[in-house]
Amino acid sequence: MTAEPAGPRERLIDLPHLRLAAQTWGDPALPPLLALHGWLDNAGSFARLAPRLARQRHVIALDLPGHGRSAHRPAGARYHFVDYVDTLLAAADTLGLAHFDLLGHSLGGAIASLAAVAAPGRVSRLALIEALGPLADDGSRTLERFRDAHVARAGTAGKRLRVFADLDAAIAARVAGGGLDAAAARPIVERGVRTVADGVVWSSDPRLTLPSPVHLAESQVRALLAGLRTPTLLLLAVPETPYLPAAMIAARAAGVADLRILHLAGGHHLQLDAADAVAEAVLAHLAPDHPGPGAPA
Repeated sequence: MTAEPAGPRERLIDLPHLRLAAQTWGDPALPPLLALHGWLDNAGSFARLAPRLARQRHVIALDLPGHGRSAHRPAGARYHFVDYVDTLLAAADTLGLAHFDLLGHSLGGAIASLAAVAAPGRVSRLALIEALGPLADDGSRTLERFRDAHVARAGTAGKRLRVFADLDAAIAARVAGGGLDAAAARPIVERGVRTVADGVVWSSDPRLTLPSPVHLAESQVRALLAGLRTPTLLLLAVPETPYLPAAMIAARAAGVADLRILHLAGGHHLQLDAADAVAEAVLAHLAPDHPGPGAPA
């Protein structure tokens, strides 16, 4: 492959209610591609993929609220999908992007799916990695989930952050959590810690680990995805991720008008495990002369 463009560059995005941090790659004159990372990750999760995409796109990888170097939500607030969608669209407004392509991994893919539903005229093409809409609830644990979430929220008061002796110790902890080796985890961890007197601690908002009191029902997720009209590419890992079973994905995909699904060898972080293959698929999908996923081969 050809030499990769230089980067990343740091950028701050001041919204009326929140400051977001971002990393950017590529010529700002190129068509914009907003990229959204997964839960407890940050823009560093695109460290391998973004330079490859930057040959043809100006990649703007956001740190979602409460993640990476972005601000935390105010005291008393929650982290909910609707708020993430609003924040994404507000960021696009602040950046002056009337139209843009959108890439999302995991949580970021769920947010991207709903953003394309909410603002179909703004998202030109959508690329998803290991996500098609948010995780849903079958209703069997609704009451239990609601009560447990409130108990967990009350139990966070005064809880101390885990301190790691140094960056390598934090990387080792991230690797122990599964799914990434040390080299892949490093750019995420470097962006996801802050220095304290006796080492480093996670910079992400501890409230991100709290369970949500309310999940959408699967029927509601499918109803929302039925409104997705943006040409969409979905990349799924092989072997499949346990919480993205093939039957569920197939049922959701059946209601999406313009969708192509590709399966690639790798783990949940396909953008790190298979950056070349992901870049090739995404750039082909984003190409202006590409017929779109729904076109005949």
